[in-house]
Amino acid sequence: MAKVKSLVLTGYGINCEMETAYANELAGAEATIAHINDVIDGKYDLEDFHILNFPGGFSFGDDLGSGIVFANKLLCAKTPKGPMVDHILKFIDDGKLVIGICNGFQILVKMGLLPAFDKNYTTQTTTLFYNDKGFRDAWVNLKVNQDSRCIFTKGIESLYAPIRHGEGKFIPENDAALKRLWDGGHVVLQYVDQFNRPTMEFPMNPNASVDAIAGICDETGRIFGLMPHPEAFNHITNHPHYTRIREEHARKNMPLPEEGDGIKIWRNAVSYAVQNLI
Repeated sequence: MAKVKSLVLTGYGINCEMETAYANELAGAEATIAHINDVIDGKYDLEDFHILNFPGGFSFGDDLGSGIVFANKLLCAKTPKGPMVDHILKFIDDGKLVIGICNGFQILVKMGLLPAFDKNYTTQTTTLFYNDKGFRDAWVNLKVNQDSRCIFTKGIESLYAPIRHGEGKFIPENDAALKRLWDGGHVVLQYVDQFNRPTMEFPMNPNASVDAIAGICDETGRIFGLMPHPEAFNHITNHPHYTRIREEHARKNMPLPEEGDGIKIWRNAVSYAVQNLI
């Protein structure tokens, strides 16, 4: 059977490409890590892939704001076969999948690929700004909006994942945009408290994102961006309370799950690609 092929971009301060590729492989995809310059130069063709990953990191040092330079590079770059952005738009039009994590989410938002109201993928309508309380490195509880159209989170009700960012405060351009996010099923993830309630309270909401929003998708559900790092919870030993979980399972004579919850994101993507793209 043909393999689901996933392209993981790297370069210019991106530093989570290895974990992202590993998450894809665990979910059953064949992952290729490629420097963005090699993609622009034509060494890799987006048409050969089914999933496009924008990993986390600090592209261009976030010197002009998170994701801005990388986003503009993609919007302005020319490949041997035409503008890079045209290849990305064709990739989307072909029904394929895009995920952006942390800095990758910032890039997608700054490009306009998210939330892409009315399938306008080149106009920015939201942003990710400085956290109210500075850089935050911690684990957060996330609630999945069951009314979301997101392909990546189908069948998932909640997630526990790490965050590590200084510019994760999600802000729509106005109240009308916020309403459209909810009405159109764009809101995918929210930061929640210990009672699974969306919260604006720090540290459960680590950045003061509007409506506690931690991740959104486009109207097709095939483009997904989120600030937390699901690829960093790929194995149970990643969990900050691993030893406690291990002992609890041992006392109850229960098998210890090995795979981290974050891999569910890519399992959904691979399943969708198998059913719809191969």
